Amino acid sequence: MNPQVTDLLNIAFLGFLVVIAIAVSYVKDLLYAAILLGAYSVTIALVWLLMSAPDLAITEAAAGIGMTTLMIAVISKIGRKVE
Repeated sequence: MNPQVTDLLNIAFLGFLVVIAIAVSYVKDLLYAAILLGAYSVTIALVWLLMSAPDLAITEAAAGIGMTTLMIAVISKIGRKVE
């Protein structure tokens, strides 16, 4: 892949990560926060993949998906609280 395209994709993904991190801090609903953290994990996995680190990308995707699933399961058991 062209280095300029890779740099532009990295900048776009990193900007998206900043937006997601800010959104997670402002969301009041726990389920939405868990979903946003899953999106954060997938995006950082794509960043790792663009940086030619597929082993880290797979690990991040698996851990992120696993933790997001676990958080959603726990949230559904204890109930969602919106303040």
